[in-house]
Amino acid sequence: MTTTLTARQVRQDALADLADVPATSRWVRNGDVRLHALDYGGDGRPVLVLPGITSPAVTLAFVARELTDLCRPIVLDVRGRGLSDSGDSWTLDDYADDVLSVLDGFGLGGETVLFGHSMGARIASVAATYRPLRGALLVDPPLSGPGRGPYPTTLEAFLGQLHEAQRGTDADEVAKAWPRWPRAEQELRARWLSSCDEAAIRATHAGFESEDFFTAWPSVPAPVTVLYGADSPVVTADGAAEVAGRNPRADVVAVPDAGHMVFWDNPAVAMALLRDALEPLVR
Repeated sequence: MTTTLTARQVRQDALADLADVPATSRWVRNGDVRLHALDYGGDGRPVLVLPGITSPAVTLAFVARELTDLCRPIVLDVRGRGLSDSGDSWTLDDYADDVLSVLDGFGLGGETVLFGHSMGARIASVAATYRPLRGALLVDPPLSGPGRGPYPTTLEAFLGQLHEAQRGTDADEVAKAWPRWPRAEQELRARWLSSCDEAAIRATHAGFESEDFFTAWPSVPAPVTVLYGADSPVVTADGAAEVAGRNPRADVVAVPDAGHMVFWDNPAVAMALLRDALEPLVR
C-alpha cells in the first residue's frame, strides 16, 4: 500500500514552477504507486530521464530543455520525490520496476534510451538488463556497495538539507551546500526539496551501501556510456577504471572541472558531452 507521510510537502510556489516548464505532466501506476513524469514531447526518440536521490523531475528541466532538438525527454519523478507517490519500499528492483511501468504505460517500447544521474544511473543500469532498449547513459553512478567504502555524502548531510527545506529554506541556504550551482537551480532546489520523502531518502542511502552497482553493471548491453565528474568523490579515477574493466562494451568519459553534480558544476561542458553521447543513440 502507498504510504503517506505528513512531513512530505509540495510548496505552492514550487507547483507554480511547472507553469514555466515546457512539458506536460503525465501519470502512470505501478500497482498502488502513482508515478508522475514531465514529458517534453516532440517527434524524437524517447529518452527517459531518471534523477538522483533528492532531485524531483522539475530540477532537471534545465537539462531536458537543451535536449528537445535531439530527442523527446521524459523526466520521471522517482517514487518518493516530486509529485509521485511514496510507496513503501525503495530498493533498486522497486525503482527499476517503476521504469518498466513507465515504459509500458506511456507506450515507449524498445526505442527508448535510459539516462540516469546518480541514483538514477543505478536504476538505469538495473532496468537496462530487464529488456532490450535503444541504449543507456549513466552519469556518475554511486559505486559504493558491500565491501566498498561508504557513500561520500553522509545520510546526516542529506537529512540536514531536507529538514531545512521542511521548515522553509531559501537559495542562500542551499548555496552553502552547493555553492557552484547556478542561482536558478539553487532557488528551484529550495522550493522542491521538501517534496522528497525522508523514508525514501533513508532507504536509498542505505541501498547505496547494501546494493552493489557491479551486480547488474557487467550485464548492461551496449550501447552504453558512463559520464563521470573528473573531480567526483563518487566515481573516482580508480572507480572509473573498474567501471571500464567490468563492462568493456561501455564508453567511459570524464567531465572536466566537475564533481558528482556534473550538470550543475560545469553545465556547458557536461551538456556538450551528454549530447555527444546521446546523438548516435537517437539520430
